[in-house]
This record gives sequence, C-alpha cells and structure tokens, in this order.
Amino acid sequence: MKKLFLLDGMALIYRAHFALSKNPRFTSTGINTSAVMGFANTLMEVLKKEKPSHIAVVFDTEAPTERHTDFEAYKAHRQAMPEDLSAALPYVFKLIEGFNIPVITKDGFEADDIIGTLAKEGERQGFQVYCMTPDKDFAQLVSDNIFIYKPARMGNEMEILGVAEVLAKWEIENVTQVIDILGLWGDAVDNIPGIPGIGEKTAKSLIKQYGSMENIIANSHELKGKQRENVEAFAEQGMISKKLATIILDVPVEFNPDTLILEEPSRELLEPLFAELEFRTIGKRVFGEGFSVTEAKGNVSQQIDLFGNVVDQPAGKTANFVAPPSFEESEPSKTIENTIHDYQLVDTPELRKSLIAFLSDQDSICVDTETTGTDANLAELVGLSFSTKPGEGYYVPLSAEREEVLPILEEFRSVLENEKIAKIGQNIKYDILILKWYGISIKGTLFDTMLAHYLIDPDTRHNMDVLSENYLGYSPISITKLIGPKGKNQGNMRDVPVEQVVDYAAEDADVTLQLANIFRPMLKDLNAEELARDVENPLVYVLADIEKEGVRIDIDTLINYSKELETDIRKFEQNVYDKCGLTFNLASPKQLGEVLFDKLQLDPKAKKTKTGQYQTGEDVLLALAHKSDIVQDILDFRQLQKLKSTYVDALPLLVNPKTGRVHTSYNQAVAATGRLSSNNPNLQNIPIRSDRGREVRKAFIARDEHHVLLSADYSQIELRIIADISKEENMLDAFNKGIDIHTATAARVYGITIEEVTPNQRRNAKAVNFGIIYGQSAFGLSQNLGIPRKEAAEIIEQYFTQYPGIKRYMSDTMNFARENGFVETILGRRRYLRDINSANQTVRGFAERNAINAPIQGSAADMIKVAMINIHKDILDQGLQSKMTMQVHDELVFDVLKTEVEAMKKIITHRMKTAIKTTVPIEIEIGEGVNWLEAH
Repeated sequence: MKKLFLLDGMALIYRAHFALSKNPRFTSTGINTSAVMGFANTLMEVLKKEKPSHIAVVFDTEAPTERHTDFEAYKAHRQAMPEDLSAALPYVFKLIEGFNIPVITKDGFEADDIIGTLAKEGERQGFQVYCMTPDKDFAQLVSDNIFIYKPARMGNEMEILGVAEVLAKWEIENVTQVIDILGLWGDAVDNIPGIPGIGEKTAKSLIKQYGSMENIIANSHELKGKQRENVEAFAEQGMISKKLATIILDVPVEFNPDTLILEEPSRELLEPLFAELEFRTIGKRVFGEGFSVTEAKGNVSQQIDLFGNVVDQPAGKTANFVAPPSFEESEPSKTIENTIHDYQLVDTPELRKSLIAFLSDQDSICVDTETTGTDANLAELVGLSFSTKPGEGYYVPLSAEREEVLPILEEFRSVLENEKIAKIGQNIKYDILILKWYGISIKGTLFDTMLAHYLIDPDTRHNMDVLSENYLGYSPISITKLIGPKGKNQGNMRDVPVEQVVDYAAEDADVTLQLANIFRPMLKDLNAEELARDVENPLVYVLADIEKEGVRIDIDTLINYSKELETDIRKFEQNVYDKCGLTFNLASPKQLGEVLFDKLQLDPKAKKTKTGQYQTGEDVLLALAHKSDIVQDILDFRQLQKLKSTYVDALPLLVNPKTGRVHTSYNQAVAATGRLSSNNPNLQNIPIRSDRGREVRKAFIARDEHHVLLSADYSQIELRIIADISKEENMLDAFNKGIDIHTATAARVYGITIEEVTPNQRRNAKAVNFGIIYGQSAFGLSQNLGIPRKEAAEIIEQYFTQYPGIKRYMSDTMNFARENGFVETILGRRRYLRDINSANQTVRGFAERNAINAPIQGSAADMIKVAMINIHKDILDQGLQSKMTMQVHDELVFDVLKTEVEAMKKIITHRMKTAIKTTVPIEIEIGEGVNWLEAH
C-alpha cells in the first residue's frame, strides 16, 4: 500500500513550541530550539513507526486567501507569533530540507486547503493518506483511505482517526456534517463567529436532529426562545461561518507522486544544522554514535532567514533580553587527536611522590575520580586524575584490591585534605563522596563547574561534554568508546586497559580546569560570585555528608504495610467486579476500557489509542468519576497500587547492602528556582496529602534506641518572604503580631473581625494567599474553590485593596523583568525570562508568572541552603554525634542522639531563623519522634 503523509507544518511547529513552553530548550548562545527539537522528534518518530512511502510538509503563505476577502475579520484577532518561534522557523525549514522532504505552498490558499486537495487526489491515485495535524477541522476530510494522524502529546499516545472514530467523536452520521457543526459553533482562534449561543454540545444536538445548518435555518420556527432568535437573526453569519470552515478541495496544486517519495536525509545539510542547534542526541539518532557536535560545528557559518538569505541578528534574541555572557569559539572541532596535550601516567611510588610534592605547592588543583559505577555509595575507585594547568593532566591508577588502594590514598591525604588548597571539580560531590568511603575527606574551598554553569544559565544542560563543546570548542573522549553503549552489557572503567584510561581521565580533569577558568569571570559579571562561593559550593560538603549518612528504614513496617495495602487493593478490585457483574483483569487498560465503554457505556465519545483500545488514563477516569462510583473504586485501586509499588515495595530495594540504610542523592543543578531535588528515592515526591501516603513516613526511623528523629519545618516561609520583599505593612503586621496569616487575610478580605472568620472563609483566603504567588487568575481561583468567577474576582480585588504592597511588588517586579530580562532572589540568584517582552500573550503570561514567583521560591530555597550550611558547621564545631539526614522542600530531618536533643533544637532554631536577614519574623516548627511521621 502506498502510504502518503501530509504534515500540517505550522500547526505542528506551534504545538512543538508550546509543548516545551514550561521547560524551553536553549542553545549556549541563547537560541530557543523548542520548536525545532519538537518538530524533529515528531518527524523522526513518524518516519520510524509509520514508514511512509511518500511525504510532504505543507505551509500557508503570507498572501491573503479567499476567506480573508469574503470575511475581513477572519483570523484578525490571532495573537502575534512568539519571537522565539519566529526566529526558529528558518531552522525548521532547513531541517525539512535536510531530510529531503518537499515543502508545498500556494499563494491564496491555506495549508488546510492544499492538504485537503492533495489528500483527495492521493486517494484517487491509490494512496492511503494520513493528514498529520492536531487541528480538529481536518475531520471533514476523513474517508476510507484518508485519516487524521494526531501526534502524541502530554504522555498520551498518537491517535489515528478514521471514519468510525470521527462519527463517534462528533456524534454524526456523515463526516461532512463536521463542517455544519464547525459553522454553528464557530472558532474563536480563527475568529469564525458561528451563531451566538451555540457551543459544541448544542451544535452536535442540532445537527443530530436536523442534519445540516441549512435545515436548521429552514426549520428555525421549531426552535424555542433565544435559540430561535439567534438562528434567525444570524442565519447569514452562520452560512458564512460554514463556508469559512469548509476545506477547499480544488486548489490548483500539482500532485506528483515522484516528487513526494521519501528519501534518505542529507548528512551535508543536517550535520552543521544539528551542530549549530546543539542537537547531540538527535544527531546520533540520525547519523549514529559517530556524530559529534564539535566536529560538525566547523561547517556552521552564517544564519539564514526563511527564504535562505543571510541575517545579521542571531536568532533567539528577543528585545531587551539580557542573556548570560556568551563566549567565542576560536577553534571548533578540537579533539584529543588534534590538540596539544601532556597527559601523564603516574603508576610508581617515585612518580606519585613527585606528583604529590608538585600538587602540594599549588593554590588550587582540579581533581577527578574514575570509578566502576555512577552510585558513589556502591562504586569502587579505579583511579584519580589531577590537573593544575590547561593542557596538562596526571592519572594515578588504583588496584581492584581495597587493601592495596588504601596505602596509596594515604599518600595523597596531605593534598586532598589540605584546607589551603582549593579543589576544582565537575559534580565534585560525587568525588568527595566516593573518597569518603575510603576514609579520605576532601577539604578546602570548592569550585564546582557544574554548579557554576547552573548559576550562569540555569535553564540549560550542565554536563561536562556539553560545556566543553560549547565553551571550549573541544569534544572530549566519549565514555561509550571505552566501556560500550549504555545498557545491561555496558562495562566499567575497571575493564579498560590503563593506557586508554590515562587520556580519558586526565582529559576530564584538564577540561574541568579550563571550564573553571572561563566560568569564574562570568560568575562575577553576573553578580553570582558570592552565591557560588558562600552557598552552592559550601553546600556540596553538607550534601555529601547527608548522602553518606543515609537514613534507616524499618523494612518490617513496609512489609506489613504492603500486606495491608494488598488487602485494600483486592477489596477495591472486588468492589469493581461486583458492581460490573463480571471478573476481568483490572490492571489491563484494554480490558478495563472494554468494560467501561462497551459494557457500561459510560462515554459514547471515548477516545482510543493507536492500537484501537480505549484510553483509560487518570484524566479520563477523573472526568467520569461523577457518572459511576465504579470509577472512584478504580481510581482508589490505582492509587493504592502506585503507593505500594513506587514506595512501599521499592524502598527496601534501595537499602545499601554495605550500610543497611537508604542513601538518597541530592541534585543542586536541576530546578531553575534553586530548590534541591532528590532521587533514589525521590523524597520530595513521597505523598503527604493523604493518610495512606503519610504512612510511608512511618518507615523512616531513628538509628537506634539511643536516637530520635527531629523534623524542622519552616512555617509559611514563602508568604513570609513575599511580605518581606514587598514590605506590605498589613501582612507584616499580622506576622509580627503572630496572627494566623490566612485568618488575618480572610478578616481583611471579608471586612470582618478575626473572631468572625469561618473555616470556609479561611480556606478561601489561604487559596488566594498561595495563589497570588503563582499568578492565579479569577478563573483559576474559581475552579480551585468551586465558586463563581465573579465572586473569585471580587475576592482578588479586595485582596489587593487590603494588601497594596503585594500589588506594587508584582508590578515593580514585572517592570524590572521587562527592562532587565531577569529577576533575582534576596541573595542574587537570577531567573532569566527570555519571553518577558513577547508579543504573544500566552508566552508572555507564563514568563510574568515566573517573574513574580521566582524571587519568592528562590529566596526560600536559598534560605534553607544557608541554614543547612550553618547547622552542619555547628554540629562539626561542637563535636556533636547527631546528623542531618534529609531535606524535603522546606523541611530538614535529623537523626539525633537523645542526650543532644536540646542542643540540636537550639542550633536548628537559631540557624533556620537567621539564615537570611529579614524584617518579618521567621518561624519554624520542630517535631520529635521515633519515626519521621511521628516527628513531622
């Protein structure tokens, strides 16, 4: 079967751009590659999965169409294209050209019309045609051999809609009736008016009864009230709307199958494009592991516009945006093969002695470890590498036998533990942690290149290979060349001949040293030098100690809880079977879908996946929960299953065999706001909102009977910070008097006394207090509280009347962001807002919400980090045996010797309250217990 794919170019590009709007992708030079990356991934996915024989991408042109002529307001109110998206278009065209895919346009006609014409002609010539688009209008084209191909999105699989699916979805008897529904309903995006008062549901109902818009108008006397008035008064407008919604099928465009045949991609065109856009993974998917961004960058010269003309202004730079400092790539395509270097193997006692003497004379050294794995709490040392001067490096191999390693490490103790020698590293926490397991405690001022770049440009990637290629124009040796590709068969550095490890390991240290030399002045220019020196780098030592310490888990508690959950899971499962009247595999989405939608008929418009089975995701079930209590039982069944598998059954598997404890790993360079994240396990995601979820905390216990857990939590820290930053007098007054802030807010908003505030009013005020921080609208508040939008708007208006300082803060912050392109926390942590001046309201709105929230959330993150550093120092200075074991959001957990409880409470209270100087009082709550649940 000849298989033709017609891609709705602009619709797919918009979709790709906005799919990554919350986490946009930028190159090191500031180009927003979200649209190009999304489009490339979508294209490659369809080529791989569907294997079309013929393909084309179709676009509109700037020329007006018949719709614009007939109806002047057509598409008149569309928002401006986001600047980053506009700048990305030339790259998308270059990408399409590189894949040797034809682009089809026709002045005077929209892409929909061209696709419709080509699809019908393709069908006539024996093709199976797939219109690849997220646009609902294409449903009118579907036939026995023409399908809509909706690409995957938001975790949902791609979807293919044929005649049966369209008829079911639109509740019609003939696909052409889609046009009638669109005409009645209208389209706010395209400014197609439709008939007032008729939405999707009413349009479907009317078409089901009358068959067409013409019949509805002819029989308008049968309609009632306002509906009859509108149909009769706006009949002509309805017919115009139907015409506007009709896809033209006779566009004068040639259908030549020979020009649409899928060809191999052009390496000559794509390699330099992927290099410029820094598409490492995509490049390797297309050209294999041999692809290198750095090598390909030698072919990149000038940038081109949509029509192939050279442009002077770099793409991706929006007006008034101040980016992190860029850099010059004087010599792209550098590798170890063509770069002068001096990397030495240090494998004898004499050479080690000489190296130690040399390192001891340095003010700073770069240090790196080679190990057998990525888990520092389980891996073994393979060797150490050092660098003190660009282009130079030293590698010290170590034995597989621990008793032979320890004496050699002892030789290096005087260097590694010398506080006067600063230590440079890339993700140096790993090296500190691995050496701790060998009895070596790295000391001295730290400079972590990963964290430095995180402060310079928090929204991009920070791994060494990427940084080296971007800032040094140098492509390091790939680890996969030494130990093989990722997967179960991948080896480790112990398997690699030492002469090969020398270059790899010494190069790592050398490259890291060179990056440090570049990042130091950049941090200074960005006013981030103190944040790096006083917060992020010192925190590395704290986190390394926390990770090594780990936390004790009560496995018996988890085993018993697992059994309890299993009983409840089976109970919910049986409830479902009893109510359905049959037994099936409830964990099977396919069988569940058949029961819900074929047997119980809960949704006649139920969507299906590509494989033809019904969609039964959580969003689908939540929408159906009001229709049947069976659905709630299914949701409860799934919730308990997830709790059991993700936490209760998984936690015992994470226990370290060497310690019998769980050692989470903390990430400093992930969240752009400055918050810490964690994995294995992800402590931040352990459920706390439900009683069932909170029970998991019961399994985190004190070290032994001589210890207890202390949990210290900041109280309403973000609200206190916004009160401090905004200097809002009424809010500061409530905090200073110790009045519950939500009650105080409710009293002001509702104009009543503190004593008169009801629990419901406090709940509403709490939603506003926290919602304002995240830029919540009246619509969002109404949805959240289940109240009319007008009432929500009145609450927000009154809130700003009572707290004018908050409104002033929001206004001043957005003005600062618009002028400078970033916002800052109290300690100067920057969040760059590339879209703050975008002409596109949606894009700009997201940046504005970040502008308001980032200084608040980021300052809270900075505060707990400073507190952790100071508490850690106090514990060491006072020689206490108690340990900090966990950090979760605004909470710190400690494993405390019972005789040190009062001393620790004093330290914790003082350091958490005074971490950052504020005018608002900072309050913390400390709990004590044998387990985390009890302490919290």
